[in-house]
Amino acid sequence: MDIKILFKTIGVALSKKGERGKVKAYLLAAGFGTRLRPITNMIPKCMAPIQGRPILSWWLQLLRKHGVTETLINTHYLPEPVRDFITAYNAEKTGLTVYESYEPELLGSGGTIRANRSFTDGEDCFFICYADNLTDADLTSFRKFHEEHGALLTMALFHTNVPKQCGIAELDAENRVVGFAEKPKAPKSDLANAGMYIADKRIFDYLDPDKTPLDFGKDVLPKLVGQMYGWNTEGYLIDIGTMENYKRANEEWNHDHYKDTPTD
Repeated sequence: MDIKILFKTIGVALSKKGERGKVKAYLLAAGFGTRLRPITNMIPKCMAPIQGRPILSWWLQLLRKHGVTETLINTHYLPEPVRDFITAYNAEKTGLTVYESYEPELLGSGGTIRANRSFTDGEDCFFICYADNLTDADLTSFRKFHEEHGALLTMALFHTNVPKQCGIAELDAENRVVGFAEKPKAPKSDLANAGMYIADKRIFDYLDPDKTPLDFGKDVLPKLVGQMYGWNTEGYLIDIGTMENYKRANEEWNHDHYKDTPTD
């Protein structure tokens, strides 16, 4: 599909959904994608096609569907294809404006948020999402849960059958995260970090100004145990970061995940 037609299709489909509360999002997309070579020899991982469209395109559609009006995407490896994509997307004026934050040296997931604090100045809350996860998560419900709990941060979770390979959370009866460990040898639950968060401005107090790269999972989340909540997503979710998962995502993903999107 021609890229301009693609963006117009997205905009027309989503304009029917009605107005929502405005919110911003950080979309983390600067990784090398080494496990997806040779696909990522010429394009960054966030531009890897899923059912004929870059995963970044699916993310922008999801964000706009759930009321996001501005998103900041970090780049590093092969930034030009992402830059061209952003320029074309913004030209279509879909209602979601995309900004790029280029990192000459990778800052880490937490470092990107810290370096771009001004992007969310004045916001009550904002999304932080990893662009290499393909999902149709209900971000509206996610945000509602976060706001109802008055959380500093809410982490999206999913049930995994390989907890030793994931960041694992323990929840209490009120869905407060009372334990979190990255790839634990003895997991205490099967609730894994889904790579999607909602936070408020208090999160910046936990971003070490002297550490670079600063990893969100390893350096930030453990500090928030007892202060953050977990929300269980029931939507489709897969990390496309391995060739096996990438092939699986292309086989499983289809337009049925977006009923309001016309088929080609």
